[in-house]
Formats: sequence, C-alpha cells, structure tokens
Amino acid sequence: MIQTPYLLFLGDAPDQLSAKVAQGIKDWRPDHAVGQFRMDGCKADLGLADMTLAQAKAAGAKTLVIGVANRGGVISAAWKKVLVQALEEGFDLASGLHNLLRDEEDLAAVAKACGRELHDVRVPSVEYPIADGVKRSGKRCLAVGTDCSVGKMYTALAMDKEMKARGLKSSFRATGQTGILITGNGIPLDAVVADFMAGSVEWITPDNDDDHWDMIEGQGSLFHVSFSGVTMALIHGGQPDALILCHEPTRDHMRGLPGYALPSLETLRDTALPLAQVANPACQVVGISVNTQHMSQEEALEYLAGVEARLGLPAVDPFRQGAARLVDALAAI
Repeated sequence: MIQTPYLLFLGDAPDQLSAKVAQGIKDWRPDHAVGQFRMDGCKADLGLADMTLAQAKAAGAKTLVIGVANRGGVISAAWKKVLVQALEEGFDLASGLHNLLRDEEDLAAVAKACGRELHDVRVPSVEYPIADGVKRSGKRCLAVGTDCSVGKMYTALAMDKEMKARGLKSSFRATGQTGILITGNGIPLDAVVADFMAGSVEWITPDNDDDHWDMIEGQGSLFHVSFSGVTMALIHGGQPDALILCHEPTRDHMRGLPGYALPSLETLRDTALPLAQVANPACQVVGISVNTQHMSQEEALEYLAGVEARLGLPAVDPFRQGAARLVDALAAI
C-alpha cells in the first residue's frame, strides 16, 4: 500500500497539462495532497503550498509522488537529485511512469539503504486473459475523447460520484496511473501486453448486478496516432452500454502532434459508436462532456448550448457543473 498523504512532485513540468497526474490527485483526493514540490523552470502550479522536502515531512507527508506525465514516461536526470534526497529524508517514492523507479539502479540502492519503498503503479500485477467477448451482466459506461487528456477520467469520476450520491450502484474503474493513484486499484492498461489489453478490461469490469454501472476511465483517443490502441481495447473489452463523448474545444491541435487537428464531436460519435457496437450492438452515445477550463462562464454556456443543439444530447462540463445530466441520460436507456 502507498502511504498517504503525498507531496506532489511537479519537477520541471513544461505546462499545466504535463502535471495531470498531480492535478488529478489534488482535485479528487485533496486530503492526500499536503503540498507541491516544483523545480526551477516549472510551468505548472496546482495552487498548493510550495514546500521543501523538510517542510513536507514536518507537515506529515509520507510519499513523494511523481505527478508529471511526460511524453514517453521517462524519469528525467534533472529529477534524480530530488528523488535521492527524498529517499534519504524518509519519503517513499511513487510513480506511474513507464520508466520504472525500480529499474533506476541509484534509486533502488538508496531506497534499500534507507529502508524506503519504491512504488511503480504502471506495472501489471495480474496475468490477464485474452478477451473472449462474452457478454457480462451489469452495465458499463465509457468516456471516449477527441484527444488525449481532455477529461475522460474526470468525467467518469464525476459520474461515479453523482451515482453514489443518489444511492445508485456504481464503481469507478481506473485504467491508468492517475486513476490508480486516486483510487488505490485498477489496471495500468498502456503497460499491458497488446494481446491482453482487451482481456484486462474485461477482467476489471466483471459480471455484476443488473442495475450496477461500471464507470470506465477512458484512455487515449481513436484519432491520436500515438495512443489509439488503448482506446480500442477499452471499446471492445469494456463492451460499453453507453458512451460519453469528451472534448476540449480550445485546443489548436492534438496533444503532442502539431500536424493533427482534433476531429469534430460528430466524427468521434460516428467513429466510436460503430466500433463499440461490434462488441455490444445495444451501445448508445448518451451525452457529451466538454472541458471548458480555458473558457469564461459565458463562453462555456454558449458553447455547450450550441453542442446540444447540434447533436441533440446533454452537453455539460462535469467538473464545473456536475454530472447530474449525464447520469440522468444513463437512467434513460
């Protein structure tokens, strides 16, 4: 078990979105977030207290969590001095990067000498089966996006929170490092061998009560040439009964791909739904989640109204407005 609370390490993150792991923990488990540690040149800010390692230790922090999700998931050489010092000062380390803490010989040696733990959450801990496509009892909702990091996890978490507030049966199913660090369990889907990805999604969304909903954390995008494979595994392995379309309208291009424009919501709908209906012919698109964080309130409301008029579906920013209308849409199918 990863000891809480956390000091969230932002390193030298080049922008706010690069710190999405730390942002997710801060937004959904604020009681676990003692403060943030930022290096020179860091362009991200969670609005938490900036702390030294000593200050965080005095405030009760037990684990330094690498809250940066950089391209390729690597542990920067520039971070090493801080990570080593954290181990020496009594912190455990936790990371969701592809570059594993345990594979860094210097970190592993210091951790052993200091009696500290290294937690790599992006390591599959189960021998997942190959997907068989057999229909499972219970219901499932999957968020799919026009791009990476547009709010798919936030949408699923917000809907799960609303479902529970209504006394309905719901489980958030984490499929990535941030979701795992928030909830304490899940599957690191993008670290699973390709042949077993869809099977791992079947495994984490098993048979359940007929009125129980699994809110599946989305990953990647069908339109992102770097990360489309994980999305397909979720669509087929998850066998969703409902899809929520997720979009951030203020982006100029796909995340990390300047030469690629984002598809329209209509294109996402018309691509994702037929693929979902391969595994579950009854699947429906029931709502739209829009990340309006870079819009004013007036701009956001105007944009959401226009989307609703175009697509004929409820369109909300679930983090800004709550997910009630999206949950209402689930109840209607």
